[in-house]
Amino acid sequence: MKTQYLLILLAIVLYGCKNETKTDGKLNVVTTTTMITDLVKNIGGDNINVQGLMGSGVDPHLYKASEGDVSKLVNADIIFYNGLHLEGKLVEVFEKMGSQAKTPIALANELDKTRLIGSDYFASNYDPHVWFNIEYFKQFAKKVTSVLSEKNPENTSIFEQNKKEYITKLDTLQAKVKSVIETLPVDQRILVTAHDAFNYFGESHNFEVVGLQGLSTATEAGVQDVQKLAAFIIEKQIKAIFVESSVPKRTIEALQAAVKSKGHAVEIGGTLYSDALGNAGTIEGTYIGMYEYNINTIIKALK
Repeated sequence: MKTQYLLILLAIVLYGCKNETKTDGKLNVVTTTTMITDLVKNIGGDNINVQGLMGSGVDPHLYKASEGDVSKLVNADIIFYNGLHLEGKLVEVFEKMGSQAKTPIALANELDKTRLIGSDYFASNYDPHVWFNIEYFKQFAKKVTSVLSEKNPENTSIFEQNKKEYITKLDTLQAKVKSVIETLPVDQRILVTAHDAFNYFGESHNFEVVGLQGLSTATEAGVQDVQKLAAFIIEKQIKAIFVESSVPKRTIEALQAAVKSKGHAVEIGGTLYSDALGNAGTIEGTYIGMYEYNINTIIKALK
């Protein structure tokens, strides 16, 4: 175990889960990924304090906790994370905290495991990129509402109303996405990206999804992987492939070059947001805005 994690675990053991005194009386909530941070802010509104560990463009597969993160975790009233080993390097921290009085909440535990996409690359044996199924994200919203209400019952009616309004927005998002996707013929619905973050998207919207690096960015793509996918692109006459904001673009550029070396051409259709949202304050900095941006980028490039 690395020294950094020994220090983190030691800090949690020493300090347990003793919270600092709140100055505003609000719940202190800590979240991991930007998608979960955005969700919790929508449900909690001004009635909670939210601190996200990860920012725009951060890859949760490779994320390492800092000393500042330890302080946030120790002083949190509630910790929400994705689970299914998405936050691989934080798992030890969460497991240690789970043995204390405070248990971090893995939102993916709310999902029916029999309906998840299997994966041999994660200790959970499931693909963790579940937020690309909007129905699953609605279940996340319901769990967040339940936990916040349990910890802060006097604001239950506000949390419930926020949840209702947010799920209505997710319903609208689903309708928009369906309408846009229907403009692309089924035989053109092949999505090639840097890594396999979009399998739940593909399952939901009838896309064939192929990722160069597989499900985890911790695994580098080899020369054979690049050549095999290049041949697939040529065979299927795919017009565009996509970079991801949280994955170095060199992998996709290498794939584009491999296709070119075989006498064919494929465009880079744009950058998609997969494991992290865009910058705060932008449309892509929200879950709903990210989803709309992604689908519009994909359809425009593949048409």
